Amino acid sequence: MYTHHSLLLTPGPTPVPLAIQNAMNLPMVGHRSADFEAIAQQAFSGLKATFGTPNDVIILTSSGTSALEASMRNLVNPEDHIVVIVSGAFGARFQQIAEKYAHHLHVFNVEWGKAFNTDDVLAFIQSLDYPIKAVFTQYCETSTSVLHPVAELGHALKAYNASIFFVVDGVSCIGAVDVDMTRDAIDVLVAGSQKAMMLPPGLAFVAYNDRARTRFKEVDSPSFYLNLSKHLSSLEAHTTPYTPNVPAFRGVVQYAKMIEAEGLAHVVQRHYVIRDAVRHALKALQLDLLVADDVASPTVTAFIPLDADELVTIKEQLAKTFNISIAGGQGQLKGHILRVGHMGFISPFDLLPFVAALEVILTNYRKKHYIGKGITAFMEVVHHDL
Repeated sequence: MYTHHSLLLTPGPTPVPLAIQNAMNLPMVGHRSADFEAIAQQAFSGLKATFGTPNDVIILTSSGTSALEASMRNLVNPEDHIVVIVSGAFGARFQQIAEKYAHHLHVFNVEWGKAFNTDDVLAFIQSLDYPIKAVFTQYCETSTSVLHPVAELGHALKAYNASIFFVVDGVSCIGAVDVDMTRDAIDVLVAGSQKAMMLPPGLAFVAYNDRARTRFKEVDSPSFYLNLSKHLSSLEAHTTPYTPNVPAFRGVVQYAKMIEAEGLAHVVQRHYVIRDAVRHALKALQLDLLVADDVASPTVTAFIPLDADELVTIKEQLAKTFNISIAGGQGQLKGHILRVGHMGFISPFDLLPFVAALEVILTNYRKKHYIGKGITAFMEVVHHDL
C-alpha cells in the first residue's frame, strides 16, 4: 500500500468534516428539553437554502429510503393513480414502494444511463385513461450518474395539470445543485444525510410546499412513524414526535453554518468544476463514460472499463494499493461500470490521488503509458476555473 490515508470516494457515505464530527461529539442533551428545542429549531430552518424552500424542512431519524416512502404514503390514497419514472436502481425503489402498498402504478421506463425526455413523459401521462395524482422521479439517479431535467418536467406537469403533485428524490444531489422548489415547480423534495450534505448516515429530509402540507393532512393512507402531519406538528413546536438522533441534529446545524460561510452558489460551482475535471481526466485515460456530458451529475460519475478483468483490477488495486474506495454498478449495470463519488466535503485536489492511481493502474494493466495524462487533463479544468 502506498498510503496510510484512506480516501472515501463512494456515492455515499461520504467524508464527514471534522467540524461536523466535533459538533456531534458535544455532550448529550435530553430530546424533550429546551436545549434540544433550540438545536432542532436551528436544524429545521437551517436547511431552507439547501432545499430552496421558504418552509422549515422535516428531519426524520432514518435512512433516505424512509423519505421516499413517506413522500408516497402522505400524498397518495389507495385509489389514486401515480406515475413513477424508473431510470435506474433508485427509481426502481420508488416502484417497489408503490407496489408494496398496492397503489395504481404506471411505470415510465427510461434506458439506464439516459435522462428522461420531458415530452415523452408528458405523452405517457396523457396516454393514460386515469387522472394522475402524483409523479415521482429521481433528480440524480445514483446508480447511473444521470442528472434529470426535473425543473423542465415540473413546469410541463403544472402546465398540463396543475393538480398533479411532483415528487423529487434528491438524495444523491441535494447540497450540490441549484434547486428552488417554487421556481422548479416541485411539491415535495426529499434527501438523505450521507451524500452531498456530508453528514453521517441516519437522517432523511422532506421539504414541501404549502399545497403538499395541506395534502398531508387529507390523505387516508395509514402511516405511523412516517406520518408527516405528526412531524409537522412537532416541527412547529421545535421538536420531533419520536426520539431523534440528537447528535446528528447538531451536525445539521453545523452543516448549515458551513454552507452559509462558503456560500451555496460556490458550493454548487465547486461540485460542477470537480465533475468536469473528473470527466476530462477519465476521457484522457481512455475510459468511456456512461452518461453524456449534458446530463452528467455533479456528485457521481460512472465510467466503463474495457472489460470485466480491467474493472476488477481497477477497483481492487484502488482499494488494496492506494487505499481508495469507489463503487461498482448496481442492478443491470453490476459488473459493467464503476462509479466515483465527488460530493460533500471535497475539493478538486482531493480527487488527484484517484486520478494518479488510475494512471498507474492502467499503465500497468494495459502496458501503455498513461502517467501524467489524467492529471494534466484534470488540472486544465481546475486551472481554468481559478
